[in-house]
Amino acid sequence: MSKKKITVQVMGSGILQDDVLMVGEKLLKQLKLQTGDSVQLVFGSFRREITAISVPRYDGIQLGSGTAHSMGILSDCTVRIQYRPKDRTLRLGPLISVLISQDYPEQYDKPFGKITQFCRELSSACDKQGAYVYFFTPAHILGNPGRVEGWVFSNGWKKTEFPTADVVNNRLTSRKLENKPSVQQFMKEVKSRYGSHVFNEKFLDKHEVFDALKSSGLLRRYLPESHLLDSFAVFKRMCGQYSQVFVKPVRGSLGKGIIRINKNADGSFTMLTTTTGSPLKQNYPNATKMYTSLSGKMRTTSYQIQQGLTLIHHNSRPVDFRALVQKNGSGAWNVTSIVARIAGGSHFVSNLARGGTLSTVKDAIAKTTLSAAAKANAQTKLKTAALKIAAGIDHAIPTHFGELGIDLAVDHSGRVWLIEVNSKPSKNDNTALGDVKIRPSVLKLLEYSCHLTGF
Repeated sequence: MSKKKITVQVMGSGILQDDVLMVGEKLLKQLKLQTGDSVQLVFGSFRREITAISVPRYDGIQLGSGTAHSMGILSDCTVRIQYRPKDRTLRLGPLISVLISQDYPEQYDKPFGKITQFCRELSSACDKQGAYVYFFTPAHILGNPGRVEGWVFSNGWKKTEFPTADVVNNRLTSRKLENKPSVQQFMKEVKSRYGSHVFNEKFLDKHEVFDALKSSGLLRRYLPESHLLDSFAVFKRMCGQYSQVFVKPVRGSLGKGIIRINKNADGSFTMLTTTTGSPLKQNYPNATKMYTSLSGKMRTTSYQIQQGLTLIHHNSRPVDFRALVQKNGSGAWNVTSIVARIAGGSHFVSNLARGGTLSTVKDAIAKTTLSAAAKANAQTKLKTAALKIAAGIDHAIPTHFGELGIDLAVDHSGRVWLIEVNSKPSKNDNTALGDVKIRPSVLKLLEYSCHLTGF
């Protein structure tokens, strides 16, 4: 893996021809090239035959402005370089792209809305470690899969045209956008034509995850009983077997539309449904009438029904845990962070969008009724579960993931359970507590991108 970093300087077209690459004398020797050698200059999907010429007393490379424009590369950026004599290929990179849902060009300070800070951090990390990153939306995908429009940071955000990147990180937060034919065709073609690595290719459905993981004996211990809610028979059995069940939209997010059903001592049921305000409470005399009330929703939305858990509480509020698990510079899963999420007010879900708050695992666990031994082992158990579940997802679901948000719960006995897996973990929800200039999660993303590309 090459970690040789160089500075790229762009020269005016009247100064340097576009078929010439000026290379510092020392660097030329390190690459085992000679002045006058013809090489294939590669930057993502960009390729051009070019002649390498030695420059005395200079450490980087110099490009003509026409070549630089075709590459989408700006002057004075820092990238890594490697030369493969076998095919005379001189690669610059890694070229990384992040596919995001929307941009806001009129908002100079926040052109990418809530994830602007993440984009700025990744740009800064790439600049320091020798990589090049740009950000683009589905609207920026051009007719030619080898070219896209996008944004790069260099003393401010600049929009230009780029080659398809070595790595595409799919950060789309809308299933509708992700399923657009233009987006699906783009991801298919960049992989087949240019060998681009596309990771976090798709959203995960709740039922898909539980159905895939239950075949593993190692993972079944983390799985509450869960079924696709496709019949009254399934509904009636689950409501009869457990004192509490959850009904969740298979494709839901941010805690929207989650229903908690409690079985009362007299055989009746109480249903709580998440709303933007306090949960909506409804009572039903039996499972039949309750199922009938749900039937309308089930015509347009697929639901999963899941065994309820007796979660630990923090100051009388349910608490669960979000583990951010990412692949590192060796391609192995690592736990980047685990935070506790405490339900807010009268809510029974802990999502921040529903008034939940963050805490460190240590502080949240300390204020629960767990035994001293269970408290001491909780963090280790959560980490172990997160890593095993991530590996299980890799094994059971044939899609490339580089990071996962894994929501876990701990019951009163200290046992760890899986709540759900999110393939598009929020860059706000998952931050470790404290003010960090470049978050560890951003550095891990860069490390994995370098691993994928061989830089």
